Amino acid sequence: MSDSETSMDTGENIGAIETIRRGVRYSPELKEGVGWTLVLAFIASIGQVVVPVAVQKTIDDGLNGPGGPDVSYVVQMGLGAMVAILVAAWASYAMTARLFTTSERGLATLRIKAFRHVHDLPLLTQNTERRGALVSRVTSDVDQVSQFLVFGGLLFVVSVGQVLVATIVMLFYSWQLALVVWVCFAPLFLSIRYFQRKLSEAYGVVRAQVAVMLSAISEPVVGAAVVRSYAVEERTQDRIDAAIDEYKTASTRAQGFTVLSFSLGGISAGLANAGVIVIGVWLGFAGDITAGTVLAFAFLVTLFVGPVQMGTQILTDAQNAVVSWRRVLGILETPADLVDPGPDGATLPRGPVDVRFEAVSFAYPGGPPVLRDIDLEIAAGTRLAVVGETGSGKSTIAKLLTRLMDPTDGAVLLDGIDLRRIAQHSLRRSVVLVPQEGFLFHDTIAANVRYGRLDATDEEIVAAADDLGLGDWLAGLPAGIHTEVGQRGESMSAGERQLVALWRAQLADPDLLVLDEATSAVDPALEMRIGRALERLMIGRTSVTIAHRLSTAETADEVVVVDRGRIAQRGPHAELVRQEGSVYAGLHASWLAQQSA
Repeated sequence: MSDSETSMDTGENIGAIETIRRGVRYSPELKEGVGWTLVLAFIASIGQVVVPVAVQKTIDDGLNGPGGPDVSYVVQMGLGAMVAILVAAWASYAMTARLFTTSERGLATLRIKAFRHVHDLPLLTQNTERRGALVSRVTSDVDQVSQFLVFGGLLFVVSVGQVLVATIVMLFYSWQLALVVWVCFAPLFLSIRYFQRKLSEAYGVVRAQVAVMLSAISEPVVGAAVVRSYAVEERTQDRIDAAIDEYKTASTRAQGFTVLSFSLGGISAGLANAGVIVIGVWLGFAGDITAGTVLAFAFLVTLFVGPVQMGTQILTDAQNAVVSWRRVLGILETPADLVDPGPDGATLPRGPVDVRFEAVSFAYPGGPPVLRDIDLEIAAGTRLAVVGETGSGKSTIAKLLTRLMDPTDGAVLLDGIDLRRIAQHSLRRSVVLVPQEGFLFHDTIAANVRYGRLDATDEEIVAAADDLGLGDWLAGLPAGIHTEVGQRGESMSAGERQLVALWRAQLADPDLLVLDEATSAVDPALEMRIGRALERLMIGRTSVTIAHRLSTAETADEVVVVDRGRIAQRGPHAELVRQEGSVYAGLHASWLAQQSA
């Protein structure tokens, strides 16, 4: 397991109480008005015992009183019970409304924090954690917490209050019968710890299998074209079926413990009812208890049994929720590798920036160094091409330069300022990365381009297209800037997606442009259009291009050659290509051979 995966699991080895404590810390709204909610729960619980007490009083004092039946007393008891029930109903409604409101507010905060933190996670964590698993942590896992807090939490509060009140009244009427009830439920209460541990383990597996199942289903959906192109539908379906079957097995095992605990509760309830009737009748014949008390006790046992049996289901939901809460905490407590200095951070001045790498080294966790002691200076306004074999470390330079990752050693400086000291808002304003694949969101072209500057008007978007010489291409689109691009931009060709990515960068108006070149799958006409757009985009800016095609290097001011994590050569293309036996000369010869093949 990688370091990033280990950090994601930091929240999954803590106890239930600690999980709830940490969870409430992230969602402080859950604590708001707890005292008043508990008062309402107590009033609602008191209302539950009104009927048994009214029954006892009516029978013993109203119907079997020393002076005979007292109709007025019976009516008074009935009216009193009705008023008490109405008050209890209002308290139950008010408590429910408060629980719903505070729970949803707290969980909304939890969702927001979880989703935001996902974006701050290390790229290594995002890349090693399966997308479906990561999504499940911030969606279905939060939903499990929500379901428990809104419904299970409500039932728990009411049930505990009801059991306590019922016990107090039972002790007031007959400590012997109260003892009978508690003895019958003793095996269930003593086994709660065991069931809690087993349910926690079982639902830990269930939540993990949910993540696996979501990944197994979502990946083929995203990669549907590949699945169909290679006719691997059957293999893909087998993987999905296996994931669903593993989830079914894990869920069935977890439900087995739930059924066992619920059955034990049913047995305890049956014994309690029988014990109360038998012992109650015996005490009645002995003159130690009245008929009204025995009948009231039968009602009280029902009030006691219901919450206890419901508690077994609450225990299941609680363990499921706690496991889910731990998984969400695993995200929230994974440290972000890129810390924003915030208001104390430096702000870059506008205009082309100079770049300096000072003794920069980088290694992925558990792996060998990718870059070793890189020292590099790029003057403001320079067009630099970075070339090298696959795996040489050139793309890592782009990630470090745009602070998608921080160096293991050394520092990257813009205008003499360490990237780690620059406020994120200033860094993202001044530095823009155009990746190898221009990712587009399922929206219009205008909406996608506007990611470069969210407050841009339609007129400014069109003007940015004209600046890049894309006006005639834009005019040929079905709905102009309002053309839908489809999911992941699939309604457009790879070259068109790249044009939109360049267009977005133009609208952002950066001072440092970092490009991961991608034109190998583009038709010649569109490649020429992209080339012209790039030329215009780089005017007046410092630019660093990760060049996969040496034609890009030929037009750059300077070329940096990266070989096995080190800078092997630097200089203009014409100078480097003349150095026989050099790394660049070999790369150039290989590229020419491919072009003529």
